[in-house]
Amino acid sequence: MSEEVKTAKKPQRNKYDIDESLESPFDIRHFKRALKYVGKYKGKMFLALTLSAIAAVTALFAPVITQYALDNTIPNKDTRQLFILAGLLVLTIAVSVGFSTVRSRIMTIVGQDIVLDMRKDLFAHLQELAFEYYDSRPHGKILARVIGYINSVSDLLSNGIITFILEIFNLIFITIFMFAMNWQLSLVILAGLPIFAGFMAIIKTRQRKAWQAVSNKGSNLNAYLHESIAGVKITQAFTREEENSAIYARLSDDFRKRWMTAVKCSNLVWPVADNISTLVSAAIYFVGLIIVGPQTITLGVIVAMGGYAGRFWQPIMNLSNLFNNFINTVAYLERIFETMDEPVTVKDADDAYEMPEIKGNVKFENVDFSYDGSVNVLENFSLDVKPGQSIALVGPTGAGKTTVVSLISRFYNINSGKILIDGNDISKVTLHSLRSQMGIMLQDSFIFSGTIRDNIRYGRLDATDEEIRAACKIVGADEFIMSFPKGYDTEVKERGSVLSQGQKQLIAFARTILADPKILVLDEATSSIDAKTERGLQQGIDHLLKGRTSFIIAHRLSTIKSCDRILYISDKGIAESGTHEELLAKKGLYYKLYTAQSI
Repeated sequence: MSEEVKTAKKPQRNKYDIDESLESPFDIRHFKRALKYVGKYKGKMFLALTLSAIAAVTALFAPVITQYALDNTIPNKDTRQLFILAGLLVLTIAVSVGFSTVRSRIMTIVGQDIVLDMRKDLFAHLQELAFEYYDSRPHGKILARVIGYINSVSDLLSNGIITFILEIFNLIFITIFMFAMNWQLSLVILAGLPIFAGFMAIIKTRQRKAWQAVSNKGSNLNAYLHESIAGVKITQAFTREEENSAIYARLSDDFRKRWMTAVKCSNLVWPVADNISTLVSAAIYFVGLIIVGPQTITLGVIVAMGGYAGRFWQPIMNLSNLFNNFINTVAYLERIFETMDEPVTVKDADDAYEMPEIKGNVKFENVDFSYDGSVNVLENFSLDVKPGQSIALVGPTGAGKTTVVSLISRFYNINSGKILIDGNDISKVTLHSLRSQMGIMLQDSFIFSGTIRDNIRYGRLDATDEEIRAACKIVGADEFIMSFPKGYDTEVKERGSVLSQGQKQLIAFARTILADPKILVLDEATSSIDAKTERGLQQGIDHLLKGRTSFIIAHRLSTIKSCDRILYISDKGIAESGTHEELLAKKGLYYKLYTAQSI
């Protein structure tokens, strides 16, 4: 991205150690929206819920069997009946465990399917977002949302929902079984609920804010890690290892502190529930044996109600853990849907039409443009380029050269004015039909991981091997490619790390030639190529420029002397325009720039 983008953007967002704003209170629409992903798998989830319900209800018969054995079978010394009851008890356990296992497998699959759907939707949206979105955010924070955050919400959206419904059913069934056995002791068990509900009401807000802070600090840590890995060569070249390690340690410590605070909040929940459960269980024996008395309530009933007390408070503890998980996940859902809701500012108009085959007439009509909405980079900018003309853009850093060529491809929306190609307003044609007819060569020639062949035909997947090699021969890349043991099938690493910067640019040139664009943009495209290679490449460049409108940004003015027109960009517009000879004769800004390079 050009210098003017970096200076005009709001810097406070594009920094690894700036926390993102916290949303308060929680918008329930986030959770409702997440449920739409669950709805796709409602059949499997209903099956899982049914299996879970059967397992849960079956398990509830265990205390009844125990009570009957204590009050009837054992006093009557009925050994045969005792073995039958023991068999039934084992059967209830087997059914409960077996069905729960099958349910767990189903929900594991559903959970991963939900993750896949969310991740695909988020990635597809990221592909459509305009450059300005990526200009203003560290890429590590974006990666955290696509990978880490979505993984974190998968369990809640699959097992969490089933668990919630199941535990509610459990509570209802357990309550029915309890009251059917003894209503007095059932009231003792329920007495702890108001205390627990009051505690949860007090802690929930604090808990949510704590996990939002964890989300922020984790995002900051991920952003700095991504930046550090991408810039490790610069780090080592400037011996910044110790300083960077100190920054990473500080960010890690911030994350650890926030994590510990959040965990302390979360870990308050289950001990409270567990202690209430223990007190309630003790109260059952006290009330049953001391207050009501064994004459009214049998030992079997008291033992069975003690079992139901544990079973009643187990769902409460499970729901409290689920609530913890929900609070944790809410922070991630907010970030995920915040990204999905990021408006696509550069998109097709409702009535957009296909751009006809481009002939090459490019016209700017009184264009104003600003990156941040306040400081204009271009102002009342007008330009008329005839088909087949080669236009060079020169001028000081940050003047707007890259901005001009970025606007032709509509990477940004202009503030006012019009940009026309062959008389077609580019804001009214489809982006695909526009950009598919343009070729852009940047100073930083991005190479994807994969083979050299795949990189060259990136913009034209139907290209034959012969066409690929012919393009490489034109730019002089065939020789060094064939010097590799696997030739065009040589695997290159992320960002083409096995290639020199010059080799990357030659591959990018071949990629551009193969795409056969109608309008060509070369932004410092030969900056990393040595003079000898550049002279050899000139034939390929001439081939590339022949018969097509081209825009060339170059700091080495010797490479643009043959252009049809040279534009000196300065003060938000065109300060000078003409051929190389005409501008030298004027002895103005271009003349000073050219003579300064010639010294």
